[in-house]
Amino acid sequence: MKKKKISPLKKADLLAQRSAPLATPTDLGAKATKDIAAAMNGVLADVFALYLKTKNFHWHVSGPHFRDYHLLLDEQATQIFAMTDPIAERIRKVGGQTIKSVGHIARTQRILDNDADYVEPSSMLAELRDDNKVLAAGLREAHEVCDEHRDIATASLIENWIDETEQRTWFLFEAGRRADSSGH
Repeated sequence: MKKKKISPLKKADLLAQRSAPLATPTDLGAKATKDIAAAMNGVLADVFALYLKTKNFHWHVSGPHFRDYHLLLDEQATQIFAMTDPIAERIRKVGGQTIKSVGHIARTQRILDNDADYVEPSSMLAELRDDNKVLAAGLREAHEVCDEHRDIATASLIENWIDETEQRTWFLFEAGRRADSSGH
C-alpha cells in the first residue's frame, strides 16, 4: 500500500495544530479555520445581542397584548439562546476560538443594543423583526464562507438557523400587524 503524500502547506497546518494548546485536529486548513471562526464569531456575537434584547423586551413589554407578546418573546429568546452553544462548539470543532467576553461581543456584534427606558410594544416587535433579518443576512454570509472552504457541517447547521430566524421574523411581522378597518 502506497502512503499518500501530504502537501507542505497541509503538513505545516498539522504541525501547528499539534503545538498550539487549544488546537483542535481538523482537515480544514489554517485559512479555512480563521475565516470560518471569524464568520461564526460574528454570528455568535449577534445571537447573544439578539438574545439579550429579546429578553429585555420580554421583561419590559406592556399593554393590551402583554400576555401574547410576553410569551412570544420568551419563546423566541429560548430558541435564540439555544443557538449559542452549538455555534461556539462548531467554532472549536473547526479549530478556532470563540468570543470570550461581553466586551468581545460588544466589539463584534452587528445588532444594535436598545437601552431605552420605555419602548412601545409595536416598536419592540418591529425592531426585533429587523434584527432577525440582520441575523439572517449574517448567517447567509457565514454560509458563503463555509461553502468556500467546503465546511458542509457548519453550513448544514446554518441552514436550520436561517429557517428558525425567518420564522421568528415572520411571527414578529404578523404579531405587529394592525388589523385593518374592515375587520379582516
